[in-house]
Amino acid sequence: MTEFKDLTISNVFMFAAVMEDPENCRGLLEMVLEFPIARIEVSTEKSIIHHPRYHGVRLDVYARGDDNTRYNVEMQVRNKDNLPKRSRYYHSQIDMELISTGTDYKELPDTYVIFICNFDPFGFGKYKYTFDMICTETGEMLDDGARTIFLSTRWSDDSEVPEGLRKFLRYVAADTAASTEDFGDDYVRSLQKSVLRIKSDREMGERYMLLKELLSDEKAEGITIGRARGKAEDVIELLSELGEVSAELSDIIMAENDVDILSAYHKAASKAESVEKFRKETGL
Repeated sequence: MTEFKDLTISNVFMFAAVMEDPENCRGLLEMVLEFPIARIEVSTEKSIIHHPRYHGVRLDVYARGDDNTRYNVEMQVRNKDNLPKRSRYYHSQIDMELISTGTDYKELPDTYVIFICNFDPFGFGKYKYTFDMICTETGEMLDDGARTIFLSTRWSDDSEVPEGLRKFLRYVAADTAASTEDFGDDYVRSLQKSVLRIKSDREMGERYMLLKELLSDEKAEGITIGRARGKAEDVIELLSELGEVSAELSDIIMAENDVDILSAYHKAASKAESVEKFRKETGL
């Protein structure tokens, strides 16, 4: 991960820290959505900045408007081809959270899920892609109050992009050195000041280091789980050569994440004369 002193607004940690300021968040939303928002309340307890030990890390910014509209904004620097499903997940999470607190589904507020992409997510050279639910047969909008917007720093026609948004997206795309230049925009200048303030905050630096440690641990855990899954699949393949492997046995083996135990299963499966003898040998 990038060193704390070299972070730019495109880093998810820095973006969340900067957008914790309601005025920064409100300025971004008004610029993207092109309508005035009187007041914004940023939900800090859901942020990676304040989440205890970062368990269940969220990389997004969650905010509520004075009219109860919900906004979810996330910075994306790599195209993992999962953004459509990710947007669906965020919309569903917002709705389920509201319903769980007693909100009737008829009273669900409008929700906006916004991704700021340092790439072109759909390859059409647009600076913005807006998605609503539309009837395939008639083209009529469902008007369910849910809208998803993807911003891109890789547009092809400057004339399509509003000036303020164009300067902001260029700021997002800038590397560490270029991000300190003057972009000729008051909103970008306010973001630059916020970045400098955050970098001078010792506590924020410590929180970033904690996040780095967590992500490193999660990566190591992911590698271990990947190895375990591969080993489990090998065991099941060996057993399938001996006879039918029940869904129950398959589920038990696939649920095991201890590589040493799976290695023992693999050894037993390679020596067993039948699935039944394997189960007897391993106690499964």
